[in-house]
Amino acid sequence: MLLAAPITPFDWNRIFLSEDAPPLFLLEVAMRCVLTYLLVLGALRVTGRRGVRQLSIFELSIILALGSAAGDAMFYDDVPMLHVLVVFVMVTILYSLFNRLTEKYPHFSDWLEGAPVLLVENGEINLENFTKQNLTQKELFGELRQRQVEHLGQVRRVYIEATGNVSAFFFEDKDVRPGLPIWPEGLMHPLQQVEKAGLHACALCAHVQQLPTGPAHCPVCNNDTWIAASSDKRVP
Repeated sequence: MLLAAPITPFDWNRIFLSEDAPPLFLLEVAMRCVLTYLLVLGALRVTGRRGVRQLSIFELSIILALGSAAGDAMFYDDVPMLHVLVVFVMVTILYSLFNRLTEKYPHFSDWLEGAPVLLVENGEINLENFTKQNLTQKELFGELRQRQVEHLGQVRRVYIEATGNVSAFFFEDKDVRPGLPIWPEGLMHPLQQVEKAGLHACALCAHVQQLPTGPAHCPVCNNDTWIAASSDKRVP
């Protein structure tokens, strides 16, 4: 069994410098940082402002690839800068090529980056679409609460975009309908026994209907927990 070379604790020469490279190599590291930083800026100029503001899956993969190439080249002496330049050129070409393909072929764009998915329609959750997303009801309702939504009856449509952001469209005040309240306190204690007859919303799919007292099952999703519906207008 080979023993590792002994390490001297608090060896400042080892901590701040390298036994394999002379101190002058620090100037080369500084030069590498400047060059790779300029390459990153150039690549971001090609991707445009949208690539900086909101990253799709494809754009994120490009940033990770460029980050790895740039980070290694900054301080590893055995990474030639010409190799890094080839990586940046190829990634930039691929980005431009895929951008043209996504503009010309919408189906290719949907496959590559994903398509917007309808999550809420007319105040009710589209369970078929919702269950296919990597999203929980808690996360969805949290996004809506940040838009001053009190109950789903205020919401006409909600989409999850290809970037993972949530887009919401609302009813006019005169069109607001009874809906599932999305206050955290109420969601933690849904009713399995309707205590007072009236309009109630299914705690799972947000379907609203008139219920008598006692137990009930949702005709849409067969869930058996309910929350008293709210008809409050949205306050922006």
